[in-house]
Amino acid sequence: MRATVVGAGSWGTALAVVLARNGHEVCLAAHTAEQAHELQTRRENLDHLPGTALPASITVRPMSEALPEADLAVVATPSHAVRQACALLAGSKAPVVVASKGLEPGGGILTDAAREALGGVEVAALSGPNLAKELAEGVPTVAVAASQSRELAMLTREAFSSAKYRVYVTDDVIGVELAGALKNVIAIAAGMSDGLSYGDNTKAALLSRGLSEMTRLGVAAGARTETFMGVAGVGDLFATASSSLSRNYRVGLALAQGASLAEALQAIGQVAEGVPTTEAALALASRHGLPAPICGAVWSVIRGEATARSNVARLMERTTLYENVGFGVEPFGGV
Repeated sequence: MRATVVGAGSWGTALAVVLARNGHEVCLAAHTAEQAHELQTRRENLDHLPGTALPASITVRPMSEALPEADLAVVATPSHAVRQACALLAGSKAPVVVASKGLEPGGGILTDAAREALGGVEVAALSGPNLAKELAEGVPTVAVAASQSRELAMLTREAFSSAKYRVYVTDDVIGVELAGALKNVIAIAAGMSDGLSYGDNTKAALLSRGLSEMTRLGVAAGARTETFMGVAGVGDLFATASSSLSRNYRVGLALAQGASLAEALQAIGQVAEGVPTTEAALALASRHGLPAPICGAVWSVIRGEATARSNVARLMERTTLYENVGFGVEPFGGV
């Protein structure tokens, strides 16, 4: 099929490479004409994905040019640019897959934003434990395509699936999107834990309680618990919170070691979605009247109001409650 990928960062480039290797004709839309010219000429994204050659079936164009008609469009920009990217696709009849992972400022999901910008075009979300470098290298992994349209979910699966990339399908769009966004916040916290040289016990505790916090927020927003136990939840959380390839993990690591947020982001040189998502997650929690202690702790460090070490102490001093309250479970017969 003909596919358009909007966003030529590491993630968009990796997805374009996957599609091209699967035999599709791909147009990769870059942010600027200069970037498009360099990618088209060098056939390698030296800034964001060095070491991966662009297959011949990928054509790179700037976003300022009219994009060719496609059978499938993929948005892989930073979350704040999803609406703008979808505006470029408005008028096209191609269904859209949102591969960006983040939230709208008030906690809204990106597929809703895309649908509004596109004026009713079918939309899906693609998420999972997919570090761009490993995906481009062909390291085996999985993902999940989520859509209210079974046809679009299956089309997305068919477009991306290969012997190295196994794509599942679901209709829990809210769950897949929130899992993919919220795990970035917990990954920042995981980087902080490692930056403080705490051990595996601490990190396991953090990730399990982080998963609980993610799930609690997701279920309140209309997602299914099972989604957070699968590829988009546990799978993506494990990859993002344990890999030095993860931007969000590296931000947390740097913050715990004394860097400012500006210094941490400058060292990475790319967007770390967990930073704006933390604030959006707290807005979501506030809207549903739910506690989000880990998100709150991460946000206070990001804002420079507390240190990672002092927040560990605050979290450990919180009164422990029933582990499953908030998931529809009545502990001890409702006592």
